[in-house]
Amino acid sequence: MATFCVLPMHDRGDVPFLRNSALIASLGLLLMMTSATGTLARQPQLIDQLQSERNAGGVASGGEEIAPAPIRKLIVIGFMGGNVSASSLVHREVQLIKTLQQNYPDTIHAAAFANRDGSLALNTVLQLLGADRDGRLTDEDKDAARIVIYGHSWGASETVTLADQLNKLGIPVLLTVQVDSVQKADQNDQQIPPNVREAINFYQSEGLLRGRSRIVAVDPKRTKILANNESSYRQNPVSCAGYPWYARAFMKRHIQIENDPVLWRKIEAMILSKIV
Repeated sequence: MATFCVLPMHDRGDVPFLRNSALIASLGLLLMMTSATGTLARQPQLIDQLQSERNAGGVASGGEEIAPAPIRKLIVIGFMGGNVSASSLVHREVQLIKTLQQNYPDTIHAAAFANRDGSLALNTVLQLLGADRDGRLTDEDKDAARIVIYGHSWGASETVTLADQLNKLGIPVLLTVQVDSVQKADQNDQQIPPNVREAINFYQSEGLLRGRSRIVAVDPKRTKILANNESSYRQNPVSCAGYPWYARAFMKRHIQIENDPVLWRKIEAMILSKIV
């Protein structure tokens, strides 16, 4: 049964494009984490080993035992584009969440949300951080937060909105990732709030529906914009099997970047780098 993907039909091509941005940090990380065969197959074992070493405890110089540090899971939130359900496995956003859930259950809490469910995503994050019944967190809970947020299209816009909501609550975010971001009404998908440590933007500018080409930091001293990276699919097409015909006809480039396996491997590698 086909999964329908209804996406906004307007153009965000009003910002000058930044072409050929260097993804030095994420590409270097990907090379280090990728085996000779080009897979990340050994990564779960590596993470388990590093986590065990970090949380093994020990013995102080006086002979008393040191209790192991509590494991604070990395929280990963993924937002879908358009009117897509968070259960639609044809979309890479959900596939990545499922991979993280299955391979890293002890170190990552990963969840996907429709972009219309931003309030539910916020409440989920607060609960995972240990909020009480009134939604309040201690300063210790806030300081210990480790959060990554990503999304495609309207979901990328919701990514920035969630980060901004967390900013108002004094909760830090390690990384935001926007994939062909399309701004929703009453939102601002360009300005990254100062609680975000790193942010990266992937976009394409060849289709009828185009992603935002440039994001900026509200406070460059606190937020590092890793890249505004443009992808092209004219010479390197990506299969969008499983998408409805009208999406493939009228939103071809917009869903090709969403379905780009190379791009999502980069995103996965960046997320995994935040575990240890």
